[in-house]
Amino acid sequence: MSDPPAESLPSARALLRERDYVLFWGSRFAGGLAAQIQSVAIGWHIYELARRTMNVAEAAFVVGMVGLVAFIPVFLLTLPAGETVDRYDRRKVMMGCYAAELLTVGVLVWATATGAATVGLILAVAAAFGAARAFMAPAGTALGPMLVPRQLLPRAIAWNSLAFQTASILGPAVGGLLLARSTTLAYATALCLYATAALLVFLIRTDTQPKVNPGSRLALVKEGLAYVWNQKIVLGAISLDLFAVLLGGATALLPVFARDVLHVGEQGFGILRAGPAMGATVVALFLAANPIRSKAGLFMFTGVAVFGAATVVFGLSKSLWLSVAALAVLGGADMLSVYIRQTLVQLVTPDNMRGRVAAVSTLFIGASNELGEFESGVVARFLGPVGAAVFGGVGAMFVTGLWAKLFPALRKADRLE
Repeated sequence: MSDPPAESLPSARALLRERDYVLFWGSRFAGGLAAQIQSVAIGWHIYELARRTMNVAEAAFVVGMVGLVAFIPVFLLTLPAGETVDRYDRRKVMMGCYAAELLTVGVLVWATATGAATVGLILAVAAAFGAARAFMAPAGTALGPMLVPRQLLPRAIAWNSLAFQTASILGPAVGGLLLARSTTLAYATALCLYATAALLVFLIRTDTQPKVNPGSRLALVKEGLAYVWNQKIVLGAISLDLFAVLLGGATALLPVFARDVLHVGEQGFGILRAGPAMGATVVALFLAANPIRSKAGLFMFTGVAVFGAATVVFGLSKSLWLSVAALAVLGGADMLSVYIRQTLVQLVTPDNMRGRVAAVSTLFIGASNELGEFESGVVARFLGPVGAAVFGGVGAMFVTGLWAKLFPALRKADRLE
C-alpha cells in the first residue's frame, strides 16, 4: 500500500488532536465532578463527626483544617511537580494522579462502609489527595495547549473552564442528594468517576512528551521561578488571585451556613455549593463564544472587586435564595478573572516551561483556596461564620485596589492575543 500524500498528514494530525482534546475535556469534566462530590462529602462528613463532640465554632475550625492539611503537600510538592511535568510525558503524569485519587477515595469508601471513619482519618486522606493534586494541576494545565492550535488557545481555555464549572454545578447538587441517601454512596460515585477520567486520558494518542531543557532539576525549578518573577503581568495576575481568594474564601464555611445559619440541611448545602458554579458557567459559556478582545486587565480587576462585594452580601444574607444569588455572582466574577489570568499566563509562556509556570500558579491558587479555607475557619472561630465572610469580602476588595496600584502593567493589559 502506498503512503498517503504529504498534504493529508497535517489534516490527519489535526483530527487526532481534535479527538484527543475531546477526550481531555471529558476527563477534566469527569475528574472535576468526582472532586466536587468528594469535597462536598468530606466537608459535610467531617463537620458531622466534629459536631458530635464540639460546638459550632469549634467544628467550623475543623472544617477549615481540611483546607490546611490539603495545602501542605501542595506547598511541598508543587515546584518539583512542575519540573516533573516539563520532563516526563504529561499524559502519564495525569494517569498517575488519577490512580492516587482513586486510592484516596477508595479509603473513604471503606472507612464509611465499615464505620471506621474519624476526623483524623479524613484529614489524612485530604493530605494524600492534596499530594495528588499538586501534580495534577500543572500536568493538566500543560497538557491542554499541546492538543489545540495556539490561535484557538483562548477559546480552549474557556471550554476547559466550562468543563470544570459544569462539574462544579452538578457535583455539589449530586453530592448533596447522594449524602441524603448515604455518605458511602457519595464516595463510591466519586470513585467511579475518577476511573472514567483515568480511562479517557489513557485513550489520548497525541505525543505529550515535552522537549526537555538541559540542566539539573534544581536549575530547572529556579528557571521557572525566575521567569514568573520577571514577567510582572504573570506575577501580578497569580498573586492577585492568591490574596483575594485567600481572604474571600467564605465558601469553605458553607457546611456551617447550611446547617447553623440558614438551616437548610444537606440538600440546601448542595444547592449552596452549586451557586458559584452556576454563575461561573454562564460567564464561561459567554467567554467561549465571545472571547475578551480588549481591556483585559480592567476586566480582571473588576471581576475580583465584584467577587469581594458578593462575598459580603452572602455573609449578611439570611435567605437561601439570596445566598445562592450572591454565590452565583461571586462565581461569575471569579470565572472572569480566572479566564483572563489563565489566558495571559498560557499565551506568554513557552511550552517547555508550562509545567513549571503552572506549578507556581498552582502553588498560589492552592494557597488561596486551601489556606483560604483555613483562614475562614480561624476567623470564624473568633468572629463567627457571618463575621468571617464579611471580613473576607472586604479584604478581597481592598486587595483589588492595592494590586491595581502595585501592578500597573497588569491593570493596563489590553488584548488577549
